[in-house]
Amino acid sequence: MGQTAKAIAAATPPQRDRYIDLLRVASLGTVIAGHWLMAAVSGDGIGNLLALVPPLQLLTWALQVMPVFFFVGGFSHALSYRSLARRSDGRPVYAAFLRARLQRLLRPTLVFVLVWGAAALAVQLAGRGAGGLTGAALRLVTQPLWFIGIYLAMVAFTPPLLKLHERAGWGAFAALLAAAATVDVLRFALALPYVEFLNFAFVWLAVHQLGFLRADGRITPRAALGLAAAGLAGAVLLVAYGPYPLSMVGMPGEKVSNMAPPTLALLCHGTWLAGAVQLAARPAGAWLRRPRVWRGVVAANGIAMTAFLWHLTAMLGVYGAQLALGLDLPSPATAAWWAQVPVRILLAAALTALLVTVFRRFEAPAAGAVTTPGSGPRAALGITLCLLGILGLSMTGLGGFLDGHSATLIALPVTAPLAIGMALAGWLLVERSGTARRVRLRG
Repeated sequence: MGQTAKAIAAATPPQRDRYIDLLRVASLGTVIAGHWLMAAVSGDGIGNLLALVPPLQLLTWALQVMPVFFFVGGFSHALSYRSLARRSDGRPVYAAFLRARLQRLLRPTLVFVLVWGAAALAVQLAGRGAGGLTGAALRLVTQPLWFIGIYLAMVAFTPPLLKLHERAGWGAFAALLAAAATVDVLRFALALPYVEFLNFAFVWLAVHQLGFLRADGRITPRAALGLAAAGLAGAVLLVAYGPYPLSMVGMPGEKVSNMAPPTLALLCHGTWLAGAVQLAARPAGAWLRRPRVWRGVVAANGIAMTAFLWHLTAMLGVYGAQLALGLDLPSPATAAWWAQVPVRILLAAALTALLVTVFRRFEAPAAGAVTTPGSGPRAALGITLCLLGILGLSMTGLGGFLDGHSATLIALPVTAPLAIGMALAGWLLVERSGTARRVRLRG
């Protein structure tokens, strides 16, 4: 059994940046709450509340906080890689860094994938699952995995981008910002095909780079204010006068999405969020010195990824129970629907807590992080297969598990079984890229 949250909190070194832990939990918690609110299930299927009530899309400027998670990731990755490099006596640490950073991310993710994959296989062998809530669940439940695939890419690119940051500082962020803007010009002004997919890298890497700047103490209060003001002004102007939609999350049927692929408007949104959260760092840091508050953050961090993975399962389970009991599902956005929202969210939270109790063991950290030097090429191939597999599964879903349903990932068709196979093979390659020794990692 791992240490309790109370014991971990009591052993926290005084130099630890506790605010980063709070931001990690708060960002995932906000995404979970946003997904629960947006899910609009009726007798006609699953819809999106924000598409049904367009003025509510303004809420995404507060609820789309995934950039904060990537900002936090950049900070943590910088500290972890540097910590390993200092202890390595000049030996390569890339494979060790990947294994250490991915342990608590991939284990719960792959368990989630395998459980849902087995369920999809069983449902389709029984000749069910093509329609109704079950079919919708098989299509939708893997969609949030996109962020894990992108996050894996951030981990993989940390060493070279950290070197770039150490040479160029703010210039590295500016270069990625300029690259994202160039991609949008080529996309919208010149209609160059496929160029927009480059912004999956440029936009998220730019936000990640801001985390490096924070790790070096270069986002001062004045710089944070500048980021917040410039980012918010840029996002407002781009949405008001450019080809960008109001929503900072994807909407069904829209021709242009700020999310898939990401746009310059989303990068501006992420920039203002990074500046805004940094402005709150000092008062939040004092609050986090309170023992009870810090114990709560530590406990939440220990289950955050598990809760994220299973929260849609819980919400769909609540709707499924309503249907099984013969209860009415009011039309979304009606008064009756809004009246049920608090009850549904409370039930979804309770069911998520139950699922977390069952699956949290897979997120629990080991006694330390595996850190011996290993095969860098093997680790690089492994993380590439992992991110392609998880991204592919987020696109294909599990609805056509036995039917050969595929999605195009970087010009290649990918099916759900192939995506799962790639993710598992990649995980094994990363795990076997070196032998085991354990040390503590910062970040």
